[in-house]
Amino acid sequence: MNRKNFLQTTLASAFALSGFKSFSFSFGSSYNNKLTQMTLEQTTLESAPFTLPALPYAPESLEPNIDKMTMEIHHGRHHKAYVDNLNKAVTGTPLEKTTLWDLLKDAGKQTAAVRNNAGGHWNHTFFWNVMSPKGGGSPKGALLEDINKTFGSLDKFKEDFAKAGTTRFGSGWAWLIVQDKKLVITSTPNQDNPLMDVAEKKGTPVLALDVWEHAYYLKYQNKRADYITAFWNVVNWDAVSKNYENALK
Repeated sequence: MNRKNFLQTTLASAFALSGFKSFSFSFGSSYNNKLTQMTLEQTTLESAPFTLPALPYAPESLEPNIDKMTMEIHHGRHHKAYVDNLNKAVTGTPLEKTTLWDLLKDAGKQTAAVRNNAGGHWNHTFFWNVMSPKGGGSPKGALLEDINKTFGSLDKFKEDFAKAGTTRFGSGWAWLIVQDKKLVITSTPNQDNPLMDVAEKKGTPVLALDVWEHAYYLKYQNKRADYITAFWNVVNWDAVSKNYENALK
């Protein structure tokens, strides 16, 4: 299964597992975008005009681990800005009919505006769907077995993943990916991701963590490590396991 087909299967599965509901909420005139009920698959394969998808849960539902205001600002302002700026960057150009997937895989050929905003749109859409109000606990089955085999234990995996997040200088992401059918931890700067041709380690994303300051600063200030510790309480392991299973096909 190639990565494009994986995304079509995996992202649709993650969407279904997230228990998607459409929420109408606002916090002032700065959050006046129209929230659209879109699957992750549709987001990956869409072309301009790109659309901000609704959160798959209420913004307060990840508390106390991630607070309501952070989620509202992160989704309604930051993610929306990536969508808006991506539309501005491609509208009226030959890229106007290019899918988000194709913009990502050829990121090295794009302008900085297209690369950063396409990555920001995809990364955030993926990130929302590997978290859940009913998350936490441990993975099961084949994923847990592979984590234990590859990293020694679930605790050692979490330690290594946290290190990838805490040592990422400045802004970026920590990732668990499947590379050549093996689990690999990596990190990327800014809004890059492992799907891109410019990635140091390329592979299929299974789990992602946003370590930009806007993802945690309101609640955790400069304590990125505390934010990462809290993240494990909201990880949607069912979605992550489905991502893993599909990546191996």
